[in-house]
Formats: sequence, structure tokens, C-alpha cells
Amino acid sequence: MARSSIEWTESTWNPVTGCTKISPGCEHCYAERMSVRLKAMGQPNYSNGFQLNIHEHILDTPLHWKRPQMVFVNSMSDLFHEEVPFEFIQKVFETMRKASHHRFQVLTKRSNRLLELNTRLSWPPNVWMGVSVENDDYLFRIEHLKRTNAQIKFISFEPLLEPIHSLDIHNIDWVIVGGESGPKSRKMNRSWVRDIRDHCLTENVPFFFKQWGGFNKKKAGRILDGRTWDQMPDTDLAPVEKVTIPSLSRKRKSSHHVVSPGFPPSRE
Repeated sequence: MARSSIEWTESTWNPVTGCTKISPGCEHCYAERMSVRLKAMGQPNYSNGFQLNIHEHILDTPLHWKRPQMVFVNSMSDLFHEEVPFEFIQKVFETMRKASHHRFQVLTKRSNRLLELNTRLSWPPNVWMGVSVENDDYLFRIEHLKRTNAQIKFISFEPLLEPIHSLDIHNIDWVIVGGESGPKSRKMNRSWVRDIRDHCLTENVPFFFKQWGGFNKKKAGRILDGRTWDQMPDTDLAPVEKVTIPSLSRKRKSSHHVVSPGFPPSRE
């Protein structure tokens, strides 16, 4: 089992490793840096570094994890990369269907291919599908996501590189925001984060603030306006505190259940 330090998941499963860069958010890719390190350590799945590879031998790995958990799929790649055969994607989805006691989080920047394959895939209810968006130029990924048959749809604004304008999160179930970390990381403005957070509160969409980022992300922390924001969609896999935002719920008929209260904090 690959335990993860990523704040919004518990474990990772990488039946695909390696990727190629397609947008500004990829510029300082953490997975690329990690792949180089793992190759130097002699990890066999990374013998080709960051070149794309599929790993048939670990397709059934989640079936052997007995404890229900949140699993980030392909933290070191993109399942919908153009070089990943459709037949292999089907096998990944079949494993996720069989391992129904887990929740699987799939995140892609290749929303065009996601939408293209959508109707050819069988979407189990335990698969959460997300897209990464770093600035306004890639808001189209959200529209592609909305057109899929995934039951839980989420957006990861990480790394958030610019303010987001004209954000439409209708029919979105979860929003994550995070700053870029590591060497040469680009700074994220607090107002960009607050704008998205406030939009989520208005629309009653669970909001998760992952990190401020920077060279020392631990020192920068993940406190926004005096608190952490760890809201997540309500599912039946694990108990969560059910909270509705009374003053805002009328603006969206279907209110979400979230992990922590979503009342706007005071700004000093």
C-alpha cells in the first residue's frame, strides 16, 4: 500500500507512470522530480524515469487492500494521456468497480480525451473524476468534466497560477485549491484563493484548501483566514459531519454534506 502525504487522499495507486507537459501548470511538475529520484533509488517501475509506462502487474493491487480508503489514481501520471491504450483504461476502471469498498480519485488535464471516452466507460459510483485548472485558459476542462457520467465531479485548482474569472461550479461536487511547491514555485495570491472559496460557499460546494506552497510548503502551511478548510463530498463509505450552510443554501437547491462547517470567517 502506498501511503500518501497528499492532504486530500490516503493512498496512491499508479498503474501508469510518466507523462508529458501540456499546459503551464505542468512546468514544475512534482511527479517528474519524484520520478528522477525514484529511478536513482532503483525503483523498478521508474526505470525509464518520467517516460510513460503502463504497469499491468499492479492492476489488481487495490483489491488486496481490505480497509476502505481514499485512493488517488495515477498521482505520477495522467490516466487519460493519449499514449495510454483505451483497453488499459478499461482495465483500471474494472479494478475500481471491483474494489467498491474504496473511493478512487482520478485527476486529468486531458479533458478532451476524457470526454471522448466517456460513453465507452462504465462509471462506478465510487469513482470521483476531476480536472486540473491553473488559469482561465483551461476553464474548458470543467465544461468537459460536467458532460461526463461520473457521479462525483471535482476540480483541482493546483497549482493556481492566476485569478479565476467567470467560474461556474454548477453540478460540481468538490473544489480543491493549492499553491505550487518546490524549486522555482510560482506564488499564489491570497485573493485568488478567497475568491474561489467564497464562490464555493455561495454555491454550497465543499471546499478544500490544500496548501500555500512555496519552496518550504510545510512552513507556509495551509491556514486560510484563521482555519483549515477540509470539506469533502458526503459519501456512504465513511461517516462525516453533515453540515448545511443555512444562509446560502437557498441559492442552490441540492445542498452538500461536508466535513466541516462552511461559514465565511471574518477578515481582519
